[in-house]
Amino acid sequence: MSEMPRLQAHYLEVVRPALAEQFGFANPHQIPRIEKVVLNVGVGEASKNQKLLESVVEELEVITGQKAVVTRARKSISNFSLREGMAVGASVTLRSARMYEFLDRLVSASLPRVRDFRGLLTRSFDGRGNYTLGVKEQIIFPEIDYDRVNKIHGLDISVVTSTDKDDEGLALLRLMGFPFRGEEPVIIGSNAA
Repeated sequence: MSEMPRLQAHYLEVVRPALAEQFGFANPHQIPRIEKVVLNVGVGEASKNQKLLESVVEELEVITGQKAVVTRARKSISNFSLREGMAVGASVTLRSARMYEFLDRLVSASLPRVRDFRGLLTRSFDGRGNYTLGVKEQIIFPEIDYDRVNKIHGLDISVVTSTDKDDEGLALLRLMGFPFRGEEPVIIGSNAA
């Protein structure tokens, strides 16, 4: 059996007890957890440039270690030269161990590489406890080989939690080491959490 990801161990040993104490949860099933992480890239020029879509799919697979799914247009919009069923982007949904490994790399390696990074905004919650952040350049991920990049593009990362309250979601992500603006981030793997 493979070893448990570092961030998952941190969640079980540090985050769960802290959240139970902070919010007074009696039932362990009430304690918020991260259910899935969805990465999404929209490629507007996919209809004109199939190679661009292929490179986006390949880069998503390198970043996540999981096969990407091509997303298709649901309906035709003539103003955008879009027909129903045309490829318009790619997405990946991560769960369990791969999700924790991706979040660990995101928080500890990728976000610090963002130019002029001052922290994540706390107002990017959706009102239901889920957090979404946009990344302007895919090259912040160390797995991406800069020389093989066809075009710089951004991606959206949505962190879906089991809670429906933003304050509980914020507390969860804060304890998981997300570097929010104006706060000192939690160091994963240290006993001083």
